[in-house]
Amino acid sequence: MSRTDIEETVAESISPDELGRWRAWACATGPADRAAAEDGVRRAYRLAGLAEPERVVWVDSPREAVTLIRESEDRGPSVRDAVRSVPWALERRRLHAELGAAGWSAHWAATGGLLWDSTQALVDRIRVGVIEELVGRDTGKEAAEVRLLLLDAVLGQHDAPWLAAFPATDGPLHALAAICRSAGWWWPFARVAVLSERPVALHRDEAGRLDHGDGPALAYPDGFALHAWRGMPVPADFLAELPTLTPERIRSEENAELRRVMLEYYGYDRYLADSGARPVHQDETGTLWRIDLADDEPVVMVEVLNSTPEPDGTRRTYWLRVPPSTRTAKAGVAWTFGLQAEVYAPVRET
Repeated sequence: MSRTDIEETVAESISPDELGRWRAWACATGPADRAAAEDGVRRAYRLAGLAEPERVVWVDSPREAVTLIRESEDRGPSVRDAVRSVPWALERRRLHAELGAAGWSAHWAATGGLLWDSTQALVDRIRVGVIEELVGRDTGKEAAEVRLLLLDAVLGQHDAPWLAAFPATDGPLHALAAICRSAGWWWPFARVAVLSERPVALHRDEAGRLDHGDGPALAYPDGFALHAWRGMPVPADFLAELPTLTPERIRSEENAELRRVMLEYYGYDRYLADSGARPVHQDETGTLWRIDLADDEPVVMVEVLNSTPEPDGTRRTYWLRVPPSTRTAKAGVAWTFGLQAEVYAPVRET
């Protein structure tokens, strides 16, 4: 394809409104549309040339699904390849042949690629959470069994990124899209289809990472939940402690990653002030502060006073975290601009 053809392909790939709908389905919370999801499942089986499942069983989370499947003896073999992998591969091959390698790459970047990273990170985190709850830190046969069952799931709403890359048709992908719009993860077996409800709560930061300081960042109806602070998994009781933090408690935390979460929540500037930290350098650009932490890199920050007054006449103070190797306030401010101290000379600070 020519560059013009590729640009036209990108422009026609998907409208912002349609992409927004796929993003909304991927992030949807609340009760599944069970009737629509079950209809999609039965159509997916029929379009794959299979008999419809004898039963459709609903569960409240991927964790409950894995537990149920491990205990079930009459589900029959998995038919995931037939209802999901094969139709997806055929449609991808068709579109790749139509658009060419460059065109397909551009099309993916303008559609599913925009949703992929944040959705896949969530999928990976759910898998890890289920494994941890069901088998703990075990890495043997039981953990492998749970991991394989999780990989055997069709992801329902979390299949939105790759489904967004394909035009809606009356084919098998249309049936899978109906399930995506209506339910969470599901497992297709010869005799039974196991479908999971969607989460009841999902909290993420501006980067799309799981993030919530006042409870689970992700929660399902049965109580399966993931707790996180800016993408980092944390224990539930750890979050409950955050509102009562003191500098002494922060210093006593042995886990360096959890200590960083504590510092972010407490506020680096507040921590420096409450810890009795003393400035290590001061010049016309600001004040450099440093406080050492056990088994972790020190907190080094530059305190900068905005030269432009606020509407009420006050001047706002900014705290800029800089590398531990910073030795002067000017070097720290220059670093935030990607410059060396000797070449940093602002005409007017803002």
